[in-house]
Amino acid sequence: MLVLSVSVFAQKKVTNQYVEASCGMCNFDQKNDRGCALAVRMDNKVYYVEGTTIKDHGNPHADDGFCNVVKKAKVSGEIKDGKFYASSFAVVPEKKSK
Repeated sequence: MLVLSVSVFAQKKVTNQYVEASCGMCNFDQKNDRGCALAVRMDNKVYYVEGTTIKDHGNPHADDGFCNVVKKAKVSGEIKDGKFYASSFAVVPEKKSK
């Protein structure tokens, strides 16, 4: 007798949500075969991002880059198969103190 087991990941739409964004490996303690890669943390879960890359947002290893800083981003897209598929991804500028 053959028994099939199917695992289905829930899909979730995300619209204009503010999230933490950074390098998953450097700042979110995620293991990744690709090395440094863009990830977001929402609802206390970390998801690697598809649709934009860590290098699309500047030098990730600069002092203010994603490998050194956790930034806030406003995102839309969909979570599926354990990843976040971004239809929009905008880093929120930091407010400068006077």
